[in-house]
Amino acid sequence: MDKKRKTKLRVIPLGGLGEIGKNMMVIEYGADIIAIDAGLMFPEEEMLGIDLVLPNFSYLIKNKRRFKAIILTHGHEDHVGALPYLLKQLNVPVYGTKLTMGLVESKLEEHNLDNVKLNVINPLKPIKIGVFTIEFMRVCHSIPDGVGLAIRTPLGILIHTGDFKLDQTPVDGKPTELNKFSSFKEKNVLALFSDSTNAETQGYSHSERVVGETLKKLFKKARKRVIVACFASHIHRIQEIIDVAHQTRRKIAIAGRTMSTNIEISQRLGYLKIPADTLIDISELNKFKREEVAILCTGSQGEPLSALVRIASREHKHIDVQPGDMIIISARPVPGNEKSVARTIDRLYKLKAEVYYEAISPVHVSGHATQEELKIMINSVNPKYFIPIHGEYRHLKHHTDLALEAGLPKRNIILVSNGDVIEFTDSKVRIACRIPAGVIYVDGLGVGDIGNVVLRDRQQLSTDGAFIVIVGINENTGEIVAGPDLTSRGFVYVKESTKLMNEAKDLIEKVLSDTRAKEITDISALKNDIRSSLSRFLYEQTGRRPMIMPIVIEV
Repeated sequence: MDKKRKTKLRVIPLGGLGEIGKNMMVIEYGADIIAIDAGLMFPEEEMLGIDLVLPNFSYLIKNKRRFKAIILTHGHEDHVGALPYLLKQLNVPVYGTKLTMGLVESKLEEHNLDNVKLNVINPLKPIKIGVFTIEFMRVCHSIPDGVGLAIRTPLGILIHTGDFKLDQTPVDGKPTELNKFSSFKEKNVLALFSDSTNAETQGYSHSERVVGETLKKLFKKARKRVIVACFASHIHRIQEIIDVAHQTRRKIAIAGRTMSTNIEISQRLGYLKIPADTLIDISELNKFKREEVAILCTGSQGEPLSALVRIASREHKHIDVQPGDMIIISARPVPGNEKSVARTIDRLYKLKAEVYYEAISPVHVSGHATQEELKIMINSVNPKYFIPIHGEYRHLKHHTDLALEAGLPKRNIILVSNGDVIEFTDSKVRIACRIPAGVIYVDGLGVGDIGNVVLRDRQQLSTDGAFIVIVGINENTGEIVAGPDLTSRGFVYVKESTKLMNEAKDLIEKVLSDTRAKEITDISALKNDIRSSLSRFLYEQTGRRPMIMPIVIEV
């Protein structure tokens, strides 16, 4: 048998399945490995102190000699945000469209990565990387220059949709190239990997032009200052806001570093057109009447340090909110951000602003395909196997149901998880094994040095506080020579808990006395005895489980 036919094609999702964000997928055949995207995820509320969440790159590091390239579908953070952290460990070529590469280049400069080979692809021209030939299909999404991928392998074609929707009237006049997707229908499409983010939503997604019309009505209605918050990467939306501001004779000020950077890059590369004399510096706001200005800012997700949150908290250096100002939040909260967005909206209402957001006004439409569009994609490609990607588990499950409705055999629809090794041969597909595909936490300057144990400690400290015991003992006799001194942080107020503290002190003295009687000299064992006894006692007395930290000093 031909050696190539014996070689297995393997696809391994490292992120983006069972979650929203950190999208990344590995494809390998023989000596060649490529990765599609390298995204991050923003921390959930219980991830205390964590700044960013990255995919686990250990499999790629282990196989670095075979790792040939990273191909990017578009420039959103959940698809490119982890790149700097990966490229610090594995310097491999990166491929993407012009805008995507422009955004990535700026991101890499922030991390002092100036030796990465960035390759701008022409979507009309295939590229060859090792055994793989990759063709590109333009897709409509909430950022320009997105592409889907057709990856030719020795066992057949893999189609990866990227994030997409079938907007028939896109703002930039470039709809999803469904005809190119359909052109592979008769060419042995082995598997379709398709975006599942909106698989719960019935019907068709609304066009981005709906938002433009809404913004136009709101700007005409506004009598004072207008502040619009949206994703800094939503270049189409930013263009609509700038156009409407210009039409209503308002100057535009930009608040938020990421927003300013993305606008500068998009304008330089020709993806954003800003009329002359429209932009003003944020420090010049007071030179204009409130009805002459619109502000474009970050903070649509309620991020603590973002411009909109600081504005709502009256902490912004240049921007204040007065009664009658109009605030438009032109985005949908990412799962996990709902509470922070709601808090921001409440604060703006308390400042007597007019607030518009998705729940009460069509100021946002999704950039992801809904059920009917997803079925159209499946029928257009007609793959042998179907594997849903990009979404929480329920999204993936709903997408498998759509594939069944579209006529695909149940045995050929595969629901997988991060780390599953999907193995294709000439005649079948199977989940061969699993690889480590957890997460890497970024906390300040630390990358990967925080794990689940530390997070559990932080959670315990945040809920029940800490109880610290300091005691000095004679290293020869084990007798107490100092203390025990007790300190509480976030557990009880010591001055009002004298009885509890005295009883805890008596208990520790008894534990130390018992230890001496048993002739235990191991300090670790002594600490464990103090911790377990004190934990039981405090729970019986208070119903709380503080973190107990015994400090035993031998003198």
